[in-house]
Amino acid sequence: MDNDREAAFSELEASVGLALETYANVHRGTGYNSMASTLLYERARDLVLRACGLDGRRYTVVFCTPARAAALEAAILPGRPVVLSSRDLGLPLGLRAVIVRSRALRKAAPPETGGGTVRMVSRRSVVREAAPDRFEAGTPSVINAVAFARALELVRRFGIRAFAPGPGEAATPLQILHGDDLGEFSGRELLRRLRRTTIGLHRPVPTDGGFSPYLHADNAASTPTFQAVWNAARQTWRLPEDRRAELVSAVRGQCAGFFGAPADLYEVIFTSNTTEAVNIAADALVRKPAPAQGFEGETVVLDTLAEHNSNELPWRFAEGVTVIRTPVDDEGFPDLKEMERLLQEYNGDRAHGRKRIRVVAVSGASNVLGACPDLAGIARIAHRHRALVFVDAAQLAGHRAIRMAADDLDGLAFSGHKMYAPFGAGGLILRKGLWPAGDAALEAARESGEENVTGIAALGKAIDLLERIGMDVVRDEEMRLTRTALKELSAVPGLRLYGVSDPGSPRLARRLGVISFELENVPHNLAAMELAETAGIGVRTGCFCAHLLVKRLMRIHPAREVLADLGLKLFPGITKSLLPGLIRVSFGLANDEADVLRLSLALEKIAARRRPLVARLLARTHNAAPAGPDTGTRRRLREAVEREASSVYGTAPAGPAEDRQRPSALSDWVPSRDMALWRRPCCRKL
Repeated sequence: MDNDREAAFSELEASVGLALETYANVHRGTGYNSMASTLLYERARDLVLRACGLDGRRYTVVFCTPARAAALEAAILPGRPVVLSSRDLGLPLGLRAVIVRSRALRKAAPPETGGGTVRMVSRRSVVREAAPDRFEAGTPSVINAVAFARALELVRRFGIRAFAPGPGEAATPLQILHGDDLGEFSGRELLRRLRRTTIGLHRPVPTDGGFSPYLHADNAASTPTFQAVWNAARQTWRLPEDRRAELVSAVRGQCAGFFGAPADLYEVIFTSNTTEAVNIAADALVRKPAPAQGFEGETVVLDTLAEHNSNELPWRFAEGVTVIRTPVDDEGFPDLKEMERLLQEYNGDRAHGRKRIRVVAVSGASNVLGACPDLAGIARIAHRHRALVFVDAAQLAGHRAIRMAADDLDGLAFSGHKMYAPFGAGGLILRKGLWPAGDAALEAARESGEENVTGIAALGKAIDLLERIGMDVVRDEEMRLTRTALKELSAVPGLRLYGVSDPGSPRLARRLGVISFELENVPHNLAAMELAETAGIGVRTGCFCAHLLVKRLMRIHPAREVLADLGLKLFPGITKSLLPGLIRVSFGLANDEADVLRLSLALEKIAARRRPLVARLLARTHNAAPAGPDTGTRRRLREAVEREASSVYGTAPAGPAEDRQRPSALSDWVPSRDMALWRRPCCRKL
């Protein structure tokens, strides 16, 4: 039994380790890693269906947290789905695979909304994504999904208890969170050594000229991780259940310290990502405000035009809530005078009847322009008018020090996958007294988030490393890199930068290494594709889930917005290939000045190519271009990611659904004596 368990763990660790080498945000981005992660994620769905003997043409899989799974089940009744749990596999991943007939999802409304659930957002309308993406709010945890799907296959060989931790073999929570090979280093020396341990750093990928080392320049979407964080995650798989609560409590304390949120003033709840955290906050703060808050009247939420969909849509879709927006300037900074005017108008002068601004929801840093607003100043203005301040810190948390109590912030959301911990854990921090006492939904969310002990451990380890480096060092290194990037990119012919672009501007200290731009004669998607194919560089292109801001920056006419929304509903494939957008590069701890120079050189070559008239016209109107004919490099990229998936899952590439050999049900390969461990046997008919 011990040998089988060790073999199962070893194979699972090998598969997930390979997946981490090509980790990136799924369904977004244009580089090799994004292609590989997306295929791994979609293949995970296939493998779950194959394990259950189900046809992928009739059924689909939605990966989600326990709380989301319960809400999804309620949303699609009748036709209750089958739900497989990572807990029943013995792995603390906090993941559910909800298996449902595809037709049951067509008209169902998602229980949560935000990033990843929509195709286009306008001021007054939203075009939703198709299923299953519509039900996977925020960035999916591709790594946990890979682990889940691979574990399903491994229990076929080793039994359902293959991943039960053995007695006395695990590291302690203290060792998991603070033990590593770099313990004697700190500051810049730790950062220098840590960079070398970035998993997948400079991994060769196919390009026009053969193979080139991959350059990840899409850290605003998701960050790669370090060996020490991966070690913490896999050690947690072996941690006995009776020690897991201790680890969760320890990381809660780390979060309180890292975000300057003392435990006597604030409460930390773990979530899957920022999107889930904002949805919970919207439920707690505006749908069911605590009586002790003394709030009366109709709720208004004030946000800015710079918000990510994840900090816009949950408030917009909250029942009985009105959302108003304060403008931002061309560099992405909100107008605080206008914010104060609106607060005075609604809450002081009461010029809008019973409507009161209850929450001011702002991003801590723009994911388009990198602008970091004055959070302390916003809090002072809001509190003068008895409004709460909620911060979407997804882009800020891994780059700048945050002091919630010192800045008098009431709530904050963050994601581990943007802080070098891509194992599906994030968090929500709220000032005590803002939670509705005894609310069942909030307690379910808390329990749901704490089930992902793996993600929480990875988050704790990432925070440990960031604190040992020092957030002042992180800030200074990023500022140096951003100055170099702005200088180099501004020299590329025909390249237009957005946001703070002068390396000598005093505002540069208030922007992150997130840089959006466009090329005069090259459509944004074509430029990003050529960066991947010619130079092995992964970036992001489009509207970055911040449609309102990007369309404002590009001066998109309202009539064009309406046509785009209509086109996405009637002709989604054609319309999507022509949508307007920008190109974005974003830096993290693993990047250095050599990466910046390589990027600028590649862009110079792309800008210098002669383009057909239609391409130039599309570029000058900010549009994308159709993908065009397949290229040899594109085919080699697809073939390479297919090989990646085969290596990760230990299988040949999946063929057409009708050709796949599947067991008739999970019970065909799970020993009968183990079936009682599954709360809901998936052998029953859907």
